[in-house]
Amino acid sequence: MATQMFEGKGHAAVYQKYRFAPGKELQQTILTYLQEKRTNPAELVVDVGCGSGQGTRFLAEHFKKVVGTDISEAQIQEAKEAPSTPNVSYLVCPAEELPFEDASVDVLTSFTAVHWFDIEKFMREANRVLKPGGCVAISTYTVDMSVRYGNCSEKLTKVFRECWDQILKYSHSRVKFVLEDYKEIFEALPFPDKKRITNIFDNIPMTVAGVVGYMESASSYQVFKKSDPETAKSLLQETEKRMLEIMGVSARDTPVEFWVRHVCVLGCK
Repeated sequence: MATQMFEGKGHAAVYQKYRFAPGKELQQTILTYLQEKRTNPAELVVDVGCGSGQGTRFLAEHFKKVVGTDISEAQIQEAKEAPSTPNVSYLVCPAEELPFEDASVDVLTSFTAVHWFDIEKFMREANRVLKPGGCVAISTYTVDMSVRYGNCSEKLTKVFRECWDQILKYSHSRVKFVLEDYKEIFEALPFPDKKRITNIFDNIPMTVAGVVGYMESASSYQVFKKSDPETAKSLLQETEKRMLEIMGVSARDTPVEFWVRHVCVLGCK
């Protein structure tokens, strides 16, 4: 069964504000793979579990027609309201029941979402909608993250990880797929022509406020907030304060480097 964790309007708004688009290294990994595998240009790309559309908008820069799908109406509303290009559209639907004809999709993508799906059903659906020779690109960022600024990167990352560890205590059991670097998801992909890359490192330009906002957007933080709102709120406030003190600055919008390790599962039907 699929798990719905990003339904509320408030959470969707935080998600749109603070979730980052796929980084340059991940983008390049996916685009290079598609160029290697595809003889014809992709006509239709479907981005499943698109959330508020960060990955969908990246795809729209490179492909003729891109459709983002998500089970959450609030997330799709956020995606529709964000600035976009005419070749993008969005649909509310489950990942396991895509409203596309058999063998009609050239490329199917999903960014940091597949671990929430009913994986067996989703893989069957991906196989159904993809054309012969169609490609799949499934990725996630991992909890392997660091914050860098001047000569205090080590201390900053320590504070960030202390906060993150507190938040992860409230994680759903499905986060295990991420912690295992999408190994099970790779094994479930029903194509013999496939590979899994686990060492894609991206520098995401961020601010201190952005790093704290990213943690706020996590499903585990939202569970924490419902369970103990005051403690959850003060954890983020205290973490931001500690980070600013370490950096010797007072402005929340001070830029930092946010380094993230991605895992990517690629396959060709």
